[in-house]
Amino acid sequence: MVAPLALIFMTQWMLLITQLCVGWRCIDCINGSAIENFSCVIYNISLMNCSWQAGKDAPGDTQYFLYWQNSRYDDVMECELYIKDENGRNTGCRFQNVRIETEKTYFLVNGSSKDSLIQSYDAYIQLYKIEKLMPPANITVNCDEIKNNCIVQWQRPQISHSNKDKCFKYKIDIKYKDNPEGKTIYTSIQEGGNNHMFQRYNTRKKCLLQMRAAGSVCFVNSAWGEWSEPVEFGNEEVSSSVWILLVVAVGTLLVAIVTVLVCKRTGCWKAAFLQVPEPKNAFCGLPDNTELMESKIQSITSDKEEITLVSDILR
Repeated sequence: MVAPLALIFMTQWMLLITQLCVGWRCIDCINGSAIENFSCVIYNISLMNCSWQAGKDAPGDTQYFLYWQNSRYDDVMECELYIKDENGRNTGCRFQNVRIETEKTYFLVNGSSKDSLIQSYDAYIQLYKIEKLMPPANITVNCDEIKNNCIVQWQRPQISHSNKDKCFKYKIDIKYKDNPEGKTIYTSIQEGGNNHMFQRYNTRKKCLLQMRAAGSVCFVNSAWGEWSEPVEFGNEEVSSSVWILLVVAVGTLLVAIVTVLVCKRTGCWKAAFLQVPEPKNAFCGLPDNTELMESKIQSITSDKEEITLVSDILR
């Protein structure tokens, strides 16, 4: 037990000395050599990026190093993954598996140069205040076509330090699909919960719904987070050209039906389409007495002529 307590005491003592040294004015340091515009952001639950700019009067060979302590019970650690500019100078740091505590986190960025002393920069930051909230998850919209009421349901954003719905408030925006950059037709802010009911006034257009979240109570960032992907709902309005085509088609069909009925009743088909008479049968009306026919043919033709009897053909 003694060794861990001694290690914690030494760590706290070294951190205190560092803070005191930073607080003292560095007489021999170059003014304007400390970093500028230091900022950090936490995203995707446990990832954090910090960035800064080199001091405006820092020498060209100045290199910066970041140290941080998540809480007073944690060790001071240096950045493990620096972000570098085109000259190889550290201008930021990426962190993984960041744990958000209620205490403030301490950051220290010092610098080094071959020929000059570089001013240091330090800051205390409450990590939950720099967390960029993810949008609500699993957003669905269901509408009652009779009552024209819709209900939207969702799940709270995931964060590492709270699992309570009451810690969030939500903003809902609805726009028409055919004009997503236009005016918002419905907006609402709701404290807590995971569902919201609203009235749909135009049932002939498709709409797009988006949501985002912010902290309401608890240790959750009160700034609005990222917008969700648009969720589509509603019916598509039929365009005027489609309506015209439908009316023309129905009208044409009705005219055709009426014309057929009238022509059937008045017999106009016979006047419009005259029937072509069928050709008469050349052999129609021939006598059935074949012997009489043969005698007549023989009386007309000579004895020496060779004729072919019609009766033979008919046989």
